[in-house]
Amino acid sequence: MTADAGPGSDARVGTGHGRHEGRDGGDRRDGILAVDSGGSGLRVALGTVARGAPARRASAVPVRTGPRGIDPEHLMARLTPLVRALSDESGVRRPVTAVVGAAGFGTLGDALRTELPGALAREFGVRVVALAADAVTAYAGALGPRPGAVVAAGTGVVAIGTDLRTWRRADGWGHLLGDCGSGAWIGRAGLEAALRAYDGRAGGSTALLVRAEERFGPMTGLPALLYPRPDRPAVLASFAPLVAACALKDAVADGILRTAARHLAESAAAVCPADGEPEVAFTGGLLALGDTLLVPLAQELAARLPHARRVPAGGDPLEGAVRIATALATGTLVLPGEETLLSVTRPG
Repeated sequence: MTADAGPGSDARVGTGHGRHEGRDGGDRRDGILAVDSGGSGLRVALGTVARGAPARRASAVPVRTGPRGIDPEHLMARLTPLVRALSDESGVRRPVTAVVGAAGFGTLGDALRTELPGALAREFGVRVVALAADAVTAYAGALGPRPGAVVAAGTGVVAIGTDLRTWRRADGWGHLLGDCGSGAWIGRAGLEAALRAYDGRAGGSTALLVRAEERFGPMTGLPALLYPRPDRPAVLASFAPLVAACALKDAVADGILRTAARHLAESAAAVCPADGEPEVAFTGGLLALGDTLLVPLAQELAARLPHARRVPAGGDPLEGAVRIATALATGTLVLPGEETLLSVTRPG
C-alpha cells in the first residue's frame, strides 16, 4: 500500500522529472534530502537515489516549539545553511524529494504541515515532501518496509508498529505522563529509591542514595535542582546508567531495571501485528545500559510476543528518512500514510 496523505497530495511518486547532470557526474534531478529533527538538534543528509545520501551534517540547536507547535520558520533557519553546505560538498543542487522526521510531529505538527512543504519548494526546489513523526523514521531506519514493531528508547520512549496497512503507536507521552521504561523513567525511579533510603522509608536503596549524592549533592537540594529545569527529562535520564551499575548487587536497582524491561515489552506488544511473523527491533541510547536491562527485556518479549522475531535495528532515524525519500523518488513506498504520522504532499 502506497502512502496517501489524503486530499491535495499525490503518493504515487516516481522519477519522471527529466535528468540534469551535476558537476560530479551525479543526477541532480533525483536529489534526495533527509532531515531528523529531535530534542538534541538537527541532522541532515543530502544525496541522490543512485548514490544514497552520504553527505551529512548536524546542528546541536533543537528546533523551537511555540504556540503553533513545531516552528517551521526556525526549522528552515537551522536547515538552510546545512543544506547549502551539503550541496557544495556533494554537488547535488536540487533535492527533488525531501523527508523531514520530527519529534512531536503527531501532536505539534500542524504548522509544519501547513507551511514547510512550500518553504522547502521555494528554498531548494523540492517537488515532493514527506513529513513524518520521528517514530516513523525510526521504524523505517530500523526495519524498512516490513511488518513489525520498533521501540525507540532513550531519554523518552515511543513504540510504533505496522502491518503495512495502518500504524499503531504506544506511549511517547513524555516523562510526566508516560515514557515508561525510558531513561528518564529509570532515573526518576532510582532517585525515588534514593530518597526513600534518605527518609528511612521502605523500598529505599542505600546504594542508590550514595550514587545520587555523588551525582547531585545533598538530597535536600534535589527538588530545587530538578523542578525548575527545562531539560528535566535529560537530567533524570543521566542517573539511569548509575541505576544500571547498581543493579548487579542491589535488589532495588535490579527491580527497577526489570520493571523498565516489562514496560518496554508491553509497549512493543501493544503495537506489534498479531498475525504472521513480524519483526521487533529496539533502537536508541537506552540499549547501552547493557545486560541488566537487555536480559530481562529478552525474557519479557519472549513471553509477550512469542510469534515475533527479534532483530537488530538496521539504521537510525536519519537513515530511515533517507530510505523513505529514496522510496518516494522511485515510487516504491509501501509504508502507510496517515496525516499525523506520515504525510506526503506535492507543493504547489
